[in-house]
Amino acid sequence: MASLSRALRVAAACPRQSPTRGLGPCNLSSASGPTAEKSVPYQRTLKEGQGTSVVAQGPSRPLPSTANVVVIGGGSLGCQTLYHLAKLGMSGAVLLERERLTSGTTWHTAGLLWQLRPSDVEVELLAHTRRVVSRELEEETGLHTGWIQNGGLFIASNRQRLDEYKRLMSLGKAYGVESHVLSPAETKTLYPLMNVDDLYGTLYVPHDGTMDPAGTCSTLARAASARGAQVIENCPVTGIRVWTDDFGVRRVAGVETPHGSIQTPCVVNCAGVWASAVGRMAGVKVPLVAMHHAYVVTERIEGIQNMPNVRDHDASVYLRLQGDALSVGGYEANPIFWEEVSDKFAFGLFDLDWEVFTQHIEGAINRVPVLEKIGIKSTVCGPESFTPDHKPLMGEAPELRGFFLGCGFNSAGMMLGGGCGQELAHWIIHGHPEKDMHGYDIRRFHHSLTDHPRWIRERSHESYAKNYSVVFPHDEPLAGRNMRRDPLHEELLGQGCVFQERHGWERPGWFHPQGPAPVLEYDYYGAYGSRPHEDYAYRRLLADEYTFDFPPHHDTIKKECLACRGAAAVFDMSYFGKFYLVGLDARKAADWLFSADVSRPPGSTVYTCMLNHRGGTESDLTVSRLAPSHQASPLAPAFEGDGYYLAVGGAVAQHNWSHITTVLQDQKFQCQLIDSSEDLGMVSIQGPASRAILQEVLDADLSNEAFPFSTHKLLRAAGHLVRAMRLSFVGELGWELHIPKASCLPVYRAVMAAGAKHGLVNAGYRAIDSLSIEKGYRHWHADLRPDDSPLEAGLAFTCKLKSPVPFLGREALEQQRAAGLRRRLVCFTVEDKVPMFGLEAIWRNGQVVGHVRRADFGFAIDKTIAYGYIHDPSGGPVSLDFVKSGDYALERMGVTYGARAHLKSPFDPDNKRVKGTY
Repeated sequence: MASLSRALRVAAACPRQSPTRGLGPCNLSSASGPTAEKSVPYQRTLKEGQGTSVVAQGPSRPLPSTANVVVIGGGSLGCQTLYHLAKLGMSGAVLLERERLTSGTTWHTAGLLWQLRPSDVEVELLAHTRRVVSRELEEETGLHTGWIQNGGLFIASNRQRLDEYKRLMSLGKAYGVESHVLSPAETKTLYPLMNVDDLYGTLYVPHDGTMDPAGTCSTLARAASARGAQVIENCPVTGIRVWTDDFGVRRVAGVETPHGSIQTPCVVNCAGVWASAVGRMAGVKVPLVAMHHAYVVTERIEGIQNMPNVRDHDASVYLRLQGDALSVGGYEANPIFWEEVSDKFAFGLFDLDWEVFTQHIEGAINRVPVLEKIGIKSTVCGPESFTPDHKPLMGEAPELRGFFLGCGFNSAGMMLGGGCGQELAHWIIHGHPEKDMHGYDIRRFHHSLTDHPRWIRERSHESYAKNYSVVFPHDEPLAGRNMRRDPLHEELLGQGCVFQERHGWERPGWFHPQGPAPVLEYDYYGAYGSRPHEDYAYRRLLADEYTFDFPPHHDTIKKECLACRGAAAVFDMSYFGKFYLVGLDARKAADWLFSADVSRPPGSTVYTCMLNHRGGTESDLTVSRLAPSHQASPLAPAFEGDGYYLAVGGAVAQHNWSHITTVLQDQKFQCQLIDSSEDLGMVSIQGPASRAILQEVLDADLSNEAFPFSTHKLLRAAGHLVRAMRLSFVGELGWELHIPKASCLPVYRAVMAAGAKHGLVNAGYRAIDSLSIEKGYRHWHADLRPDDSPLEAGLAFTCKLKSPVPFLGREALEQQRAAGLRRRLVCFTVEDKVPMFGLEAIWRNGQVVGHVRRADFGFAIDKTIAYGYIHDPSGGPVSLDFVKSGDYALERMGVTYGARAHLKSPFDPDNKRVKGTY
């Protein structure tokens, strides 16, 4: 019997991997496949009684010839999705498992459930999983799933980590999740075996717990079967049948197996690390990688019974209670990639690489010193799937209608399974999920990224290695950078631009006065023999962001914001999505797609939303009406009928493209959607001096009478043809210039030259965030999400409800308006100079009524500004009187600060500045 301390000494004595050149992870990848099976520490598993190979015995029941839905994969997500489909009334739902339930990656998972995460949506998803596993399944079936509520304890070894936990505690109050910040002494009382000498404190969540994967999945399968669903084991899928409709749209037709085929219009890929292989059967790209993920199980530990599970993020280790023992695991900087995923793998494990695992032993012994003398009962090293942004892959694939994903759960498939299974079932049945699942939606990735193996590998590695890192509000990835750069990238880099990354695009974050800070090639943080970059300016500036206080460059961003308010600023917004909607049915499509009336005369520009059937907001964007043209130009395609130019935020451009495409296909509109995002750049000049500056650059009269707000024209800028739009996203007089790629640099330089005497400065998206929240402009995916309606968000003016024209989501809005709004988005200001970033609890008259969605500092009004949705605890409608009559406070890290609610923007509430009135 080996002890943890002996394993540590053996690992230290092993020869280190020699540094190598090239793509480092290949040198520590698994090429030999899984080893012989080992024992896994569960009292019961579905493997029991398996005996010899059961695949050869054929399917566990005859295959139906047709099905409404076929779920592929019998792990946590597959079973949860099938259960929720059946619970929502879907008939003809079938699950196919190539071996036995849980035999892939689910059977060896640790099964931990932590209720608090730095995401409101994930807190909701986890809450649903907990309800299903701890209560609903047992009530429904009479079977115990194996749920154990032993609590969870988060360890903080530094102040920033404790601050992060305090943020989680405040968010939890908005969702009724009990949690307590404990001192080291209180922690010692709760967990006597713990070393607390190096602790700042802990966060204790008493209702966290542990799930048994076998018990949970078998109970889910039993419950789904009782509602008419079918679970068929020992039936691998070998192909996906596809057909093309009369409009050229690829759609699912069925699945093929060695035992026959099933005709179906809908397939759900819940195949875990095998999801990429299933995707290839259908021509769908699934951006995930397989890695080894390990833990060890100790022998019996006296006094450990009933202790909470522990997450020591700073040591990158977790301690899971296993009866009278512990499971010890974590996330390392040098995980082993499983390069050749075997389709024969079932109930198998890898040999544990002790050299890789050593750091977890060190962290575990430091936290619970008695472990140094405790033996190791078994090792568990199995495959898990990981994604480029450490978020699951869900929703309908853009390449194939009817092909849904429910995979890539980054070893969190058990705890997110219930919530995500429910949302996936809603997605399949109703066409959209109930909650905001954009962060999980496969449509968030541009095809240039899902086609790029290096990007997927680098980003997945970094996401794994940073899984336990503090989640700071302004962190940026170092992996997979410089994938998509606009025409001004090098020019702005030379002027000190510190770039942010959004779905492959490099966009300006802020401007550093001390010179360039380029993003360098990914160095894997020195893992795999890679040499870490020395004197890396970008990483150094990024490290300054690792704070929950105002960062050192707070005043730099302040200067950019006040320059925009006092003179003018130029913003490079070339990463925006730029689409053309043209054709004979373009007007019909626009009327149906857009909540506002965009069928105005050519030359008009309208701010609008796009909604789903529930009235939730899928996007906000500007739509410009075009005049028909028979001759194509860089700024407009040739088309007959009607035409519109769409400008959407670059971070959500792919989501917009996919949403519009889906609606056009469903409604069978005869029109074309053209993506010109890579062909056009965009710069925006905003501020009181913008008219004087641009009057020297553009060959047109820019007066209010000649160029009104919310209009656009084709003009010459320094001799180059551009589309100029009079719009503002910061609450100032200003114009956007949409420019052919080749003309971006000369036009930008002409603008900067003209603006020199007016105080024109470069500014980035950090300034946009501050300026826009100060003016009350909404940000999609923060203030506006697919589960928020425009009425709740204060954007009723974007909805053509006074006209008889039908549009997507109209009926839901009319019902909501008639019933009264159950929540409203409210602006708050705080007098105290404290930074807020979102997730703070909102208190009204001593009760928690919501949480902050977005917050920033407004430099012109010199206050912290926050936006969040509030509800009435009594369950009634939230009237304007309800908003006005409350006494409010915002809770930041456990401390409340008095707040004032505003019904209008606290900055320029009469909108004089955008009209040019100063």
